[in-house]
Amino acid sequence: WASLLRGALGVTGPYDRVVLHPGVYEEQAEVALKVPVELVGLGRLGEVALLVCIEQQCPTARLCNLVFMPPWFSTVVYRTSWGHVQMDNCNFEGAQLQIRGPGTCQARFCSFSQGSSLHLFSVSLSLLDSCDFSGSDTASVTVEGPPVSERNWACKHLAALARTFPSGFISSPKAPRASSTGGNPAGGNAKKEPMSTEEWKTRMGGDAGCHGTVIEDGWSDGDCSEGDDEKKDGRGPLEDGTLPAASSPSPPPVTPEPLTLQEELERDQEAQIMAASILGCIVRRCLFRDGKGGVHLSNYGQGRLEENVFRGLNYAVRCIQNATIVMLRNEVCECCASGVFLRLSAQGLIAENNIHSNGEAGLDIRKGANPIILCNKIHSGLRSGIVVLGNGRGSIRSNLIYNNKEAGVYILFSGNPVVSGNHIFQGQAAGIAINENGRGMITENVIKENQWGGVDIRRGGDPILRNNYICYGYSDGVVVGERGRGLIEGNHVYCNKGCGVWVMSSSLPQLLGNYIIHNCMYGLAVFCRKDSENMEEAHENFNEEGELFAWESDLDSEDGGHSARRSISVALVESNCLSYNGAVGLYVKSSEAMNVFANLVNSNRGPGIAVLQSSQLTRLVTNCILENDRGGVTVEKDCRVELRGNGIYENRGHGVRFSGIGQIVENDVVGNHGNGIQVSTSADIKVMRNRVQPAQGCGIALLGAVKGLIHDNILFEGHPDYKKKLIHLDSGNESCVLHNNILRHNNSCTSAPSWVLENPPPRPAASSPSGISSSQFPSRLGLSMTTRVGATVESGCHSGSMFCSIL
Repeated sequence: WASLLRGALGVTGPYDRVVLHPGVYEEQAEVALKVPVELVGLGRLGEVALLVCIEQQCPTARLCNLVFMPPWFSTVVYRTSWGHVQMDNCNFEGAQLQIRGPGTCQARFCSFSQGSSLHLFSVSLSLLDSCDFSGSDTASVTVEGPPVSERNWACKHLAALARTFPSGFISSPKAPRASSTGGNPAGGNAKKEPMSTEEWKTRMGGDAGCHGTVIEDGWSDGDCSEGDDEKKDGRGPLEDGTLPAASSPSPPPVTPEPLTLQEELERDQEAQIMAASILGCIVRRCLFRDGKGGVHLSNYGQGRLEENVFRGLNYAVRCIQNATIVMLRNEVCECCASGVFLRLSAQGLIAENNIHSNGEAGLDIRKGANPIILCNKIHSGLRSGIVVLGNGRGSIRSNLIYNNKEAGVYILFSGNPVVSGNHIFQGQAAGIAINENGRGMITENVIKENQWGGVDIRRGGDPILRNNYICYGYSDGVVVGERGRGLIEGNHVYCNKGCGVWVMSSSLPQLLGNYIIHNCMYGLAVFCRKDSENMEEAHENFNEEGELFAWESDLDSEDGGHSARRSISVALVESNCLSYNGAVGLYVKSSEAMNVFANLVNSNRGPGIAVLQSSQLTRLVTNCILENDRGGVTVEKDCRVELRGNGIYENRGHGVRFSGIGQIVENDVVGNHGNGIQVSTSADIKVMRNRVQPAQGCGIALLGAVKGLIHDNILFEGHPDYKKKLIHLDSGNESCVLHNNILRHNNSCTSAPSWVLENPPPRPAASSPSGISSSQFPSRLGLSMTTRVGATVESGCHSGSMFCSIL
């Protein structure tokens, strides 16, 4: 059979069909196809084998029912640089094909095995349909170089054929939703109703408000009257029968659903254009299995992958060096490394794929890559779902990211993506982790049921975290660890088993306008302990195949989102709602300064605000603190605290219990069940221009060797059944100066005092001082009288975060 093929091709005319009978055809030198020809093997596939190297030098050729194996002198079995080749039902074993633009290729029902590969160089358009790639030593399909502008005759035909395949504009059936009741996500379109507070309590093994909580010793607010240990069924309304604005006894009833691909494309013209693009290599309905790589694009190459399966590879898709990839409805699973890997300014659209069970990240984005990632299922990975690092960017929207062993989305080393509208749930670590100078715009995601923190920020992480739902986690909602920063604004953080927000005092976050409610431990806790005392360090290996990268540390100046932020030198907590949490609303045990402005702190099971350690000044300004179970504000010995312009109403212990250093100025302390303001031990304090009316105890109680100045306060008598002094000063105290305080007693036997808070109206005022954002919460608190409310006194608060480590 030697040289028979060459002889037959030498006498073939244009567009002849050469029929090859069963056997092995071997050529000792390269064979040239100089006229259009069709090579067809007779019999079953495998009966006709060619050990040849063919160069096509004609406009078109067709290969059918043949097995190609490399000859002894070359691994290349077929090449063309300007013509079109069509391959139907052929096998390639250990062979390589090379197509150079303007040459084109169409392969259907072909098998590439034993290290076979297809190399496309600057190809404007080629189509691979229903092929099987297995056992590759490198990538099975390599696309390199930008598509050439020159077109051969087949491009028009291939473009028409490509458009017959369904495009990415129609969304596939709904993927699994995040279950509110635990377990594996269920398929189908049935919507899960969100969990009620009672269901959450049952699931957590009892009362969600106090489960696993231990209040520290010495937290008794004392002087609580009989009946105060009665359990409240609910929180008392205001005089007009309404609850304070933003203070809800129930968590949010619903969370937003991810958008469909159709909805995402309608609002993103760039993604829409990419979804319709048909340039480069189009790979459809192919199987890539059991080899090193699937598809590799580089150096401005373009590719489109639709409904393929990538399984058991080292990596499925690698897109680098300004290449562009469009991936629609593929399955990428069981890769040893990352499933889809983009770097060096790669871009593209990755939509409606099922990416799961990979050894590293499902998607790895780095080195300036900037893809659009829409409506994928990214789950069950052995590491993170998506990793963005090394100045990687990207728009990650409306994906379902769940059941990954590490963070659902991990951002580090100056990674700066947009992460929006995703459901990130049931992960075995954090939902989103921002680490090592990572940034990012994290908006409108539902982050729930994760084992560790819903969002974890540390070691220079500096994201914008806005309008997310962070809920039903098994640890804390948001963790800001050592050297963490970020703008945390407008989020709903609720029903987490740990704290709502856990901050380490070396961090500088801004918390603005968040709803931090119904968490089992503290609403917001600020600690001074080091991460190493509380967490295991995780060492993620982000090198690929042993390659070491020098990560850039510079931040990309093109992002204007961060420049709009206020520059701060201390942590800022402003205009948040800290309500119905299982322990203290705001717990401070910090070595750094902190500003707490215009927050609503109500109905927490511990004190509203507790400052146990504060070597730098903690400023509590224009907050509304009401109906907390263990008192309004507690300040322990040696803490430096300023209370100014707060409204402290109807708390079940003392209004203010102060043992530190600082001042209490222009607050309204009304209707609290213990003393209005209790100052004890050796505090050095100024108490000035406050309005105080206790429900049961003293107005101002000065206990022990208090050193301070008490002047220009107005004190109103409380309930007539309680006859304690409006001002109590321990005998023998000569270091405390009382001056110009006004005492107003009731003149009637009625139970209601004949007074109202006016001129100014009840603090905090609706319009805050200059430089402080106004709070919508306190403006509803037009109290004209106070009532006594009974509740139990719990004994305990957690002394630290449940968060263990971040991977």
